[in-house]
Amino acid sequence: MQVRNTANRFGIVAISIHWLVAIAVFGLFGLGYWMVGLSYYDDWYRTAPDIHRSIGILLMMVMVLRLAWRLVNPVPRPLPSHSRFEVLAAHGAHLLLYVLIFVAMISGYLISTADGSSISVFDWFEVPSVTGRIKGMEDTAGLVHYWVTWAVVVLAGLHGLAAIKHHVIDRDDTLRRMLGTNRHQN
Repeated sequence: MQVRNTANRFGIVAISIHWLVAIAVFGLFGLGYWMVGLSYYDDWYRTAPDIHRSIGILLMMVMVLRLAWRLVNPVPRPLPSHSRFEVLAAHGAHLLLYVLIFVAMISGYLISTADGSSISVFDWFEVPSVTGRIKGMEDTAGLVHYWVTWAVVVLAGLHGLAAIKHHVIDRDDTLRRMLGTNRHQN
């Protein structure tokens, strides 16, 4: 498989980043949903948020890389069988997913750094607070984070359902291209 995208298929870099981000987004959502119900005396009360923050910071780095890769390596052209509406809807959904994921990560960062403290990423490195102490910022950022993460998961779920629809009903290469198995090899 080629590294870069072609006019008909995605390269291994785009495919790998796509699936890594998908797993991280759904994993972080599940972890976040689970950890808000933990009590102070639960063993995971401090560990789960540390894992959540660390993966979130690493995801931010991957998303910046993904955005840079997409800017220098355009996506394959739409399939000829796709209607103008499908093409516009796909572009709009992808743009909205990018925006929502970045808002989710930034709001998560602001929750964790509202008291001026840095975020330790698996004890590998620290990400400092850029805001210092801002009273009440964690509440506002928390509300944004909550609703935006729900929006990301719902939109990503619809994105997945659309890919399955293209695969099962339309029988086209939409899903195959993101799996690296499409029929057009160039």
